[in-house]
Amino acid sequence: MSTATTLNMNIEKTKKSKLPQVDFNNLPFGQTFSDHMFVCDYKDGKWQTPQIIPYQNISLDPAAKIFHYGQSVFEGMKAYKDEKDQIWLFRPLENQKRINISSERLAMPAFPENYFMEGLETLLKIEKDWIPQTPGSSLYIRPFIFATGAGLHASPSTEYKFMIACAPSGAYFAGNVKVLIEEKYSRSANGGVGFAKAGGNYAGQFYPTQLAVEKGYHQVIWTDDNTHEFIEEAGAMNIFVRIGDTLITSPTSDRILDGITRKSILKIAEDEGIPVEVRKFTVSELTEASKNGTLKEMFGAGTAAVISPISLFGHRGKDYELPEIENSYAARFKKRITDIQYNRSEDKFGWRYLVK
Repeated sequence: MSTATTLNMNIEKTKKSKLPQVDFNNLPFGQTFSDHMFVCDYKDGKWQTPQIIPYQNISLDPAAKIFHYGQSVFEGMKAYKDEKDQIWLFRPLENQKRINISSERLAMPAFPENYFMEGLETLLKIEKDWIPQTPGSSLYIRPFIFATGAGLHASPSTEYKFMIACAPSGAYFAGNVKVLIEEKYSRSANGGVGFAKAGGNYAGQFYPTQLAVEKGYHQVIWTDDNTHEFIEEAGAMNIFVRIGDTLITSPTSDRILDGITRKSILKIAEDEGIPVEVRKFTVSELTEASKNGTLKEMFGAGTAAVISPISLFGHRGKDYELPEIENSYAARFKKRITDIQYNRSEDKFGWRYLVK
């Protein structure tokens, strides 16, 4: 069946849904995909007619520049369903803006806001039954853009593909996380692409993280590329620490992603009167606070996990355990954010977005 939207969007629905095969009580993160996907091609200097088609493989020329020069950026979002069967998004325009910021850094064309939002909303309405309602679950949404133009000349592509795929998913991390402070490898550098959600940023993280996993940790804490003295990010997440009653996080820069969950936490902390310092802080400050008992919490923040408490960090052969505390900032922030996301509480910030 084909219909059209105000965008002249072509819609082809699947002839047989995969939905009956899905166990919504056992959803590994990002491994099961819904029936449809959104696709839009860029060629001849403009974005073409958007499409929603059955989820399927795509075909690319072996000389497509994504394979050779890595022009690829993405976003991570979630859709939630409340008790009234309404569909909600969380600050989606922030994702729309950020994917274009990332695209610009990689010399890729911006994707229009109306294409992004109407394409996403139309897809979600078609895939409504794929949004799980089991506790802690959601429909993970992956918008991404990559170079499809063929050629081996080291230059930007002239053709691209924008896509949105959806995956009903459970929790990203289970339990507390053990991390290793990285002092050899770097996630990003001044003047680089660390602030962009570029695929290559994540590829470069895998090897150091693998080494940390072999030592018994789950993730790495990234430090600055120059001195390795300053704490920057936690794996693929922004990092927060609580020393005494003060919440501390690194400032964003061209090395650090401007996380949407990060921004939300800072706003909630301000609303709750929690002292906040957005500043550089050192590994030595962290270890000293652990030794003298003032380090109360560490946690990562990002769309996939929302908030992941850190139970231990390793540094130069020594492990530092975090205390277990009641009424932690991590638990408070996670509850405030998820209550807004699932339409369980007031949204005084205007972050919740209803898909009508």
